[in-house]
Amino acid sequence: MRALIMTAEEFEDLEFFVPYYRLLKAGAEVVVASLAPGAIRGKHGYTAQANAGVDERVHADFDLVVLPGGRAPAALREKAPVQAIARHFMDARKPVAAICHGPQILVSAGVMEGRSATCFAGMGEELDQAGADYRDEPVVVDANLVTARTPPDLPLFVRAMMEQVRE
Repeated sequence: MRALIMTAEEFEDLEFFVPYYRLLKAGAEVVVASLAPGAIRGKHGYTAQANAGVDERVHADFDLVVLPGGRAPAALREKAPVQAIARHFMDARKPVAAICHGPQILVSAGVMEGRSATCFAGMGEELDQAGADYRDEPVVVDANLVTARTPPDLPLFVRAMMEQVRE
């Protein structure tokens, strides 16, 4: 299995590292893509290494995309390659796992119409305006889309994400 995590500076540390290490434990090849390859720093000071820029990887090669929250989605959401990757995964019905502010990328990609999802409570209205059915629940699974609210929901989020890639 090949997993792509798209994130940038000021990612929410737990929302990045918990799925990252769970995927590695499952034997996945995990590629971290950001605005450019190199070190990126989370909101709480932990650093991660981006293996690639978001425009360097062919998204068709991956089985799953993970979109952690924090401030990173705001830095990524208007980038054309990021939107193209999000659209590819949603159109191909490949697993997409987005937590906290991660769904902002999906909103900007125009793929939330008619989907059920959750997110950080402060952006629930944005999901509604994008045509999604916002639900204030720890985790919402809608076909290939797994969404969660915040770090306390990570155990349920990661479990649902792993179920998606097992199917």
